[in-house]
Amino acid sequence: MHVYIRKGPTDIPEPSEKGGSDDEEDTYLKDPDLQQDQLPQPFRMIDKVLNRLVDRAWEIISDREASRIAEQSKKKIPVLEATGEVKLPRRTNCLSCSEDGKYVFMGHSHGLSIICTSSLICISAWEDDSMEITSLQSTCLAEMTYLLATVDDMGVSRLFAYCPDSIYLIKIINETDDISQRKICKKLELSKGGDNGAAVMECNGTSWLEVYRFPKESWLKELEVMGATSQKQVPHCPGAADAKFSPIGVILKIKQPKALSGTSLKSPFEVLQRTENGNMIGLGQNHMITSHQWEDQDAVFKSVYKKYLGENTYKTKEAEERPSQCNFHLLLPGGLAPFLGETKSPPGVPVAICLWWSGSHNLLQYALSKTAKDKPDAEPKLEFVWPNAHHILCSATSRCTKYIALGLADGLVTIWDRHLGIPWSVLALSADSVFNRILFLDQSLGLKNTSMCQDPFHPKMNILVTCKNGTCHLITAGRGRNSHVTKLAESSTDHGTLPTVVLSLRFLLKLVLFMYRNGSVVLRDVTDGTDVCGLALPASHFLGTPWNPVFELDPIHQTLFVRGDRTTCPDETPGRDDAGSSLFVFAFREFSVMERYREALPGSMARRGCSLEETCNLYLQERAASLEDRNKAMEESWRRLQESSAWVPLSSAKPARSTASHRPQIQG
Repeated sequence: MHVYIRKGPTDIPEPSEKGGSDDEEDTYLKDPDLQQDQLPQPFRMIDKVLNRLVDRAWEIISDREASRIAEQSKKKIPVLEATGEVKLPRRTNCLSCSEDGKYVFMGHSHGLSIICTSSLICISAWEDDSMEITSLQSTCLAEMTYLLATVDDMGVSRLFAYCPDSIYLIKIINETDDISQRKICKKLELSKGGDNGAAVMECNGTSWLEVYRFPKESWLKELEVMGATSQKQVPHCPGAADAKFSPIGVILKIKQPKALSGTSLKSPFEVLQRTENGNMIGLGQNHMITSHQWEDQDAVFKSVYKKYLGENTYKTKEAEERPSQCNFHLLLPGGLAPFLGETKSPPGVPVAICLWWSGSHNLLQYALSKTAKDKPDAEPKLEFVWPNAHHILCSATSRCTKYIALGLADGLVTIWDRHLGIPWSVLALSADSVFNRILFLDQSLGLKNTSMCQDPFHPKMNILVTCKNGTCHLITAGRGRNSHVTKLAESSTDHGTLPTVVLSLRFLLKLVLFMYRNGSVVLRDVTDGTDVCGLALPASHFLGTPWNPVFELDPIHQTLFVRGDRTTCPDETPGRDDAGSSLFVFAFREFSVMERYREALPGSMARRGCSLEETCNLYLQERAASLEDRNKAMEESWRRLQESSAWVPLSSAKPARSTASHRPQIQG
């Protein structure tokens, strides 16, 4: 039994001043474990009054917020109905719209189908009952020639080419005869224009990233020859399966970095040999810390900072056994990279790839310009390492790929300037829930100073961040501390109101598309967080797989394609899967409610990147335009310096010359 002994003298304390109740006077008797003593009177009474005022103010705020939410729920927003409908094949799992807006490619349980967007008629198909496509991406190789990248339900990745009325199978990327060594493709992406591709592969519990270089020019010539010499492919039949195309090249094979552990190196000389020239930050693999020292330091760190470490700091054994997921972005050229040794590449062709592994703090960048060595399995060399304070949860790049936004654990958002190699902005958001999505908004949102309508050296970017609990934040990020955060949506305990899709509409200023688990689809004005309108399917259909909707956006024709499944009656016997699925078309140009959001976007929005000459010219133009402002800033700095010098004691101050005649002026 614990015995509590009151510290201090054993004399009976004098009674406190009147004004408190007997319960308050005897609090220390009821809870002897109190870490802080009760305040004496009259401070205890003041503290009680202040607490009541704060509680009352919070009640008023909560009532007003509840009434505001109730008013918003009562406010009816216009509901827009679909402008077109197309019957879909069985189990259509994915859609991809061509970059020119002419076709919609569909992946389903029988292969591939292609729909013309002008007539909404299926014009070609590749049918194979053994192949159910679950992922699909497309890009234009040339005019009226398209490259398709698919992944099926067995993890097999394929490349197709589509010319008018013909579909050709170019390559099965992870084809193998040994089943035990079969690679499973988890993700396959193409660069715009079809020069490169990247795929996340997994085999026997390990995963890695493969980066490919496609022989684009050779494929175009081979397709031209096939179109001229062979008969046209019959629709719904893979008649071009025997066509031979130039092979693809693997330029990078990136494995997950090993976890930091005790060193096997025996001398500092070996460490210096591993570090090469030492002109960049590495991953810390080359060190002289033994396993015993590493364990001791880890134990000391956890014991000292135990109260600061959250519950999610330590990984569970089950999480460690799962293969780490790789997330990547292909990066375009730009900035001052040619001065740093980068070979000059055509505009729009990726020159690097950045990636991060789940649970990692580091963003890694590898160059694509380096040719493959004699040893294809040689470990690729890192170009840059972008360290972060916490492990990365989600990422996004701007359209020009100059800026990389990272959502970190503990509610941190970091925006890196890839060309300067420094953090552009670091913000701390509410850590009530972990991030699950981050994206750059292409619109200017009516701001005077944005990345779309200002000089490229001092942009303000608009970034949308969503959390797993439904919270949504809008970040207006500038250089350094010139940023602010606006909360657009509060957390929700109703799982049906959690967003599953957040999509930026480039052709509608200030609007973002939200799809929810309950099947509702709304367009929201992100400047004030209000819903502008809703998109409704016919009463006979509902949003298919609302936890993972099948949709595609056509920015050329300002059209949204959404898969809807037919609603079955309780007494109706369900037939085949997706027997009543349809593709519904929402043409935003036909909706009058969109007129005030449909404005001409700045011309610079279409720019994907700048050459070195363009960057220098823009920099000189910005310097000339900001000359007057910089002179004013210099004058203000001198004025503040003069005011500060007036507070310096005369005994310690040195004789100063007149600053009026020696004040510098910026000349350019």
